[in-house]
Amino acid sequence: MTIAAALLSGLVFGLGLIISGMANPAKVQNFLDIAGNWDPSLAFVMGGAIAVTLPGYKLLRQRSGPLFGERFAWPGKTELDGRLISGAAIFGIGWGLGGFCPGPALTALPVAATGTLFFVPAMLAGIVLAKIVARR
Repeated sequence: MTIAAALLSGLVFGLGLIISGMANPAKVQNFLDIAGNWDPSLAFVMGGAIAVTLPGYKLLRQRSGPLFGERFAWPGKTELDGRLISGAAIFGIGWGLGGFCPGPALTALPVAATGTLFFVPAMLAGIVLAKIVARR
């Protein structure tokens, strides 16, 4: 049942990314281009995500445990450090240059959307490199 729930969640998430335009790098780059051809529509996508997530977290915090697992995996780290800030900066730069973040890139990969065939291997190489650096 856990695998079916994960598959259904992934399908709903991917469908939301496609419907919202997050899988279209031009739309993302236009959102980030506030001095040029700015497209504010993704702000509504983010606002909608926050409007759903905040009450969802509040409801989950009241539960004793998840439906398909032993315990919740809440984030434990609350302080800002160099690793978090540099990682966020690298993520943001990659998002701005490529027009993708990991979820939409993987969603757009099966249809060979422009750029995904370069972005996804580069993203995977970055993940491997980050793991190597973190071990040192």
